[in-house]
Amino acid sequence: MATRRIGVTERRARLGVRHLLAARGETALEAARAVVALHGSDPASVFLSAMARMRSPGVAAVERELYDERRLVRMLGMRRTVFTVPAELVPVAQAACANDIARIERRRTLLLLDQAGVGGDEWLRSVEEATLAALRARGAAFAAELTADEPRLKERIVLSQGKTYEARPAVASRVLFGMAAEGRIVRGRPRGSWISSQFQWSPIESVLPDGIPELPAETARTELVRRWLASYGPGTPADLKWWTGLSLTQVRKALAALDTEDVDLDGEPGVVLASDAGPVAAPEPWVALLPALDPAVMGWAGRGWYLGEHGPALFDRSGNAGPTVWADGRIVGGWAQREDGEVVHRLLEDVGAATAAAVADEAARLAGGLAPVRVKPRFRTPLERELAT
Repeated sequence: MATRRIGVTERRARLGVRHLLAARGETALEAARAVVALHGSDPASVFLSAMARMRSPGVAAVERELYDERRLVRMLGMRRTVFTVPAELVPVAQAACANDIARIERRRTLLLLDQAGVGGDEWLRSVEEATLAALRARGAAFAAELTADEPRLKERIVLSQGKTYEARPAVASRVLFGMAAEGRIVRGRPRGSWISSQFQWSPIESVLPDGIPELPAETARTELVRRWLASYGPGTPADLKWWTGLSLTQVRKALAALDTEDVDLDGEPGVVLASDAGPVAAPEPWVALLPALDPAVMGWAGRGWYLGEHGPALFDRSGNAGPTVWADGRIVGGWAQREDGEVVHRLLEDVGAATAAAVADEAARLAGGLAPVRVKPRFRTPLERELAT
């Protein structure tokens, strides 16, 4: 039987439908599930990505799911990056990705402690236990409050010793980062507004009363790959390697455990879940203004089929995507918010009068939803910088 071809048009249709951009959902949880996880290293992106996929978007609705209902959880995951994941995905992301990251980071912390003459493994474990006890007593706390409770968190380590940018931060950041990577503590409500990155910490029991259930790493990797294929497929092993941060060997082992079919992606071999191999009809025309690092932009290693030639304007030199304008499954421009609150955009190709008008309407809607906050992406890109000024 001939290998089925899934061309650019159908891939764009799948993206629009699966990512809740052609037809929006109700909740932030639905939005996160649609893309597996929301990219969380820029706090504003979590909210903007979710709200772009909600029929009745609002900051308060997203905050409720993040901080009150705890249906969404910020955690370290794929590619050593912070993601906001549905609570049921926490055990999968922990076993598939975070545990390996935690082991690497612990070795690095111990090396930094040794170089600074602070202590070793026994010292670190003692500080961690004392910090966790203080956190449980408080229920939730910022790093400065925990440092007051456990003074050893003030000990200094040396980063980039001998360099012009040498730094001597307190060990608190390394300890809390490591405990979060191990799944012992979790980020909570930030200080200030929803775009702040200064988070409270809480014990993991505040989200999962019995802690994070343990899963075999291979089982978790297979489930993570399955979820990516269901939301982003078809794709290639290289796409999966990029998005998950797993090795190519681990990706191939996970694929071998799943029921998949090979497909032709316009001359490039790809893979799709066997249950998802049927054709997908094009949805009604749609437009969206997506934030920096949105999952739809960052979901694949091979981006030509939806990005075209616009990469230099919309990505920084490290590969971080800025704010983008979408129409019918492809990127057609970029946007930014100025100091006066106006959301401005630029189309990088001719999209026709009707689509251009729809984009303008979406920009006005977004500006109203952002007020009075001013959003500046953590990673600035050439077009965003130009538009913002």
